[in-house]
Amino acid sequence: MFVQWTQKGEIHGFLPDAARSGYCLPGGYPDAPKEHDDRGTAMNGVDPGLLDDQQLMKELETIHRTRHDTLLHGSNDALRVHNERMAQLEGEYLRRNPRRPVAPGRTREGARERERRPGGA
Repeated sequence: MFVQWTQKGEIHGFLPDAARSGYCLPGGYPDAPKEHDDRGTAMNGVDPGLLDDQQLMKELETIHRTRHDTLLHGSNDALRVHNERMAQLEGEYLRRNPRRPVAPGRTREGARERERRPGGA
């Protein structure tokens, strides 16, 4: 157990004997292999590459449905995690569907065509 306290802007603390002797690495795991140290890189949810197509679509639908609420009411950390997860899921979808059908009205040319029509719609 690491005990820490602050005094006049300085951080003070101590480590147990086992940690000082090298038996425990930071994080309290004895002899933890360094190549598997994932602290600070936590992933939320299943790796999108491991999801089947139906699961991926369900995850995308869920994250898009919760986007507005997260933007308006979520903490900065929640929004950051949401952004990262959305990018992972959308990136995987685009990787699997590089030639996905694009609706003509969702292109710049399609938008310009709408503007030229009477009423602009």
